[in-house]
Amino acid sequence: MGGNGKRKHYNKSRSKRPRQLGAKKYDENGQLIDDRNTEAGAKLGYKDIVRENKNFEEFYKAQHICPDEEFNDMIKALQLDLPASFRITGFRSHAKSLLNVIKGEYFKEFTDFQAKGGKVVVPTCLEWYPDQLAYQLNVTRKDIRREEIYFKLHNFLVAETESGNTTRQETVSMIPPLVLDVKPHHKVLDMCAAPGSKTGQLIEALHQDESTLPTGLLVANDADNARCYMLTHQAKRLQSPAFLITNHDASIMPNIYVPDPDSAEQGKNKVMKFDRILCDVPCTGDGTMRKNPDIWTKWNPSNGANLHGIQFRILKRGIELLEVGGRIVYSTCSLNPTEDEAVIARMLKETAGTMELVHIADSLPGLKHAQGLSNWVLADKKGTLFKSWEEVPEDCQNLVRPYMFPPPPGQETDNLHLDRCIRILPHQQNTGGFFVALLEKKALCPWEKQPKKDRANGKEKSATPDANGEASATDDTNGTNKEGEDKTEEPPKKKPKNVSGFRGFREDPYIYLKSDDPIGPELTNYYGLKLPVELFLSRCKDESKKNNLYFTTKAVKDIVENNTEKVKVINTGVKAWTKCENKGSECGYRIAQEGVLMMLNHITERKLYPTKQDMEIMLLNSDFESPPEIASMSAELRKQMENMNTGSVALIYCDKDKFGSELKVEIVGWKGNKSVRAYVPKNERVHYLRLIGGDVTKFEKNKFEEKKMREDAAGSEQLQEEDNAGAEQKDDKVEESNGGDDDAKKDTQQVDNN
Repeated sequence: MGGNGKRKHYNKSRSKRPRQLGAKKYDENGQLIDDRNTEAGAKLGYKDIVRENKNFEEFYKAQHICPDEEFNDMIKALQLDLPASFRITGFRSHAKSLLNVIKGEYFKEFTDFQAKGGKVVVPTCLEWYPDQLAYQLNVTRKDIRREEIYFKLHNFLVAETESGNTTRQETVSMIPPLVLDVKPHHKVLDMCAAPGSKTGQLIEALHQDESTLPTGLLVANDADNARCYMLTHQAKRLQSPAFLITNHDASIMPNIYVPDPDSAEQGKNKVMKFDRILCDVPCTGDGTMRKNPDIWTKWNPSNGANLHGIQFRILKRGIELLEVGGRIVYSTCSLNPTEDEAVIARMLKETAGTMELVHIADSLPGLKHAQGLSNWVLADKKGTLFKSWEEVPEDCQNLVRPYMFPPPPGQETDNLHLDRCIRILPHQQNTGGFFVALLEKKALCPWEKQPKKDRANGKEKSATPDANGEASATDDTNGTNKEGEDKTEEPPKKKPKNVSGFRGFREDPYIYLKSDDPIGPELTNYYGLKLPVELFLSRCKDESKKNNLYFTTKAVKDIVENNTEKVKVINTGVKAWTKCENKGSECGYRIAQEGVLMMLNHITERKLYPTKQDMEIMLLNSDFESPPEIASMSAELRKQMENMNTGSVALIYCDKDKFGSELKVEIVGWKGNKSVRAYVPKNERVHYLRLIGGDVTKFEKNKFEEKKMREDAAGSEQLQEEDNAGAEQKDDKVEESNGGDDDAKKDTQQVDNN
């Protein structure tokens, strides 16, 4: 859904393959030939992207981002397709079991095939990623889809990614959340969060202690309304109640207000400051050329200068929202120092010692990287290089600004410690290019300390938007600090196009249940719910219709209820309960599978503990009309259900997996009068069957075998047709031969008669 609230209609014709191209073509190795490299494709104007750009090479050679003898290796690496990489979701209790499945089944198949002389690439563990939960496969995604040896791994990754147990993510993209070192008590902000792979890592870090709910939270923001819904889809898989998605321009992110526990005045709020902030800003993305080769043709040296301003403003706003003692990561997938070190150097100078770069290389053991640059050059669109502001011609001075150049050599430059930034270059470990810097806030920044009068009349004038989002002269009085008066005012905003001040689709309200809501006793008595009912919300304008109830932590609730008109919340809460009318249950709500991992720790009733055989029977049965009979279950499970009435149940399987690790599988089910079923989507059924060591052949399809069967069938039909044609020709010859004999007999008879 776009920012104007109108639906975009998808043009189906775009997905159709042009008839002129004919059938797909494969080379002698069975590799699909790119249409741009075929004769038919050439006639249609399909041309392969030329992965060369003279300006690009000259610009980066002048930057000395790597030793001269390695430069050609870096360019060659950028010209190759990006290898595939993935990670296992870290906060799940069965992450270790899933890792055992991957190693013991999929990777083992590769090593066995390799031992027999087969040609296959075995995934390598990323040693700098914690607990061996991330891997890189040094073949491209295209190769994985095209080669039969990888088909099982491909099917596995697709299914597990859909259910949220693995994430296919570029290797270098995993780094920024790791260096933030998020703990469960931290208040975390992801300023430019979509599409959400890094956001997922932050959620995992918040939930690293599964025995308790985090006291911290994560606010994931993105300026693009449509991408926020993509982010929602990614986050829902992780089932976190300590998470919310907002839709704002990160450079003018509004203050978020929460109750002030230290104030004697009831109902007084304060500006919430964050302990950790991820600032992965929009960039030119030339570090992603391996997966986005069209950048080769579009790249020019001035692109970085065009984005420097917005990158700096986003970082500055992030620092304003950061708690003293907190840390913020600034990262880009660009190699251009104008977007990287130039932004950091400019910020360090403006903050005048209140921000400091932190060493991060030691926190990533085994990661090959280069240090941040202390000297760089700029260029115009044509590729003309400038070493200083004095060299910039007047017609380029609107684009290239003085603050983009490196500080002059000396004590000032040394104090910036730009070498503490890290650059990941493509040739170092076969990845994309990336830049990461970690900054710590030592004290309030100079403009945060300024008295209100100075700010209103001078250097850093700003205004706080009113309830409608329009700039006003009001100023909050919260967030003071002993080291100076911290006003944390918001940058001025443009006048909104609508009354609410929000762009895009207007979300349904978030309505939390009251403490005296009758749903509370109903859930408590039936499920033994231990959570306060006030932590559950509904999303319907009609408060009488509570079809779904969502669970959030108290910290998230405080934000939602105190920022209704200031913050546009796109999504929050994990689905906990779903209404189930006329099902014969004493309770009108059943447990939702979408939130089972978070809810089962907070209920004491309606829990069943099936055997492995019971779980396998229920997971393999997907016939809604004919669920498994209770009589087919083990005696142990039947005994547990003897005195249990009809309704929703939690099915919990605890055992050791076939590799000896502790395993706990939790799913939702329904106990009827004579049957019991699992309420689990198909892709999750496959996941749970894998964990318990069940049979998953019913769900796996080998497209290569299917293709071979089709070809064999087609060959058999063709052979049969040829046999039939041969038989028909033989019959014709026999008939001709028989016809000749008859004619001869007639001629003989005629002679005799004569």
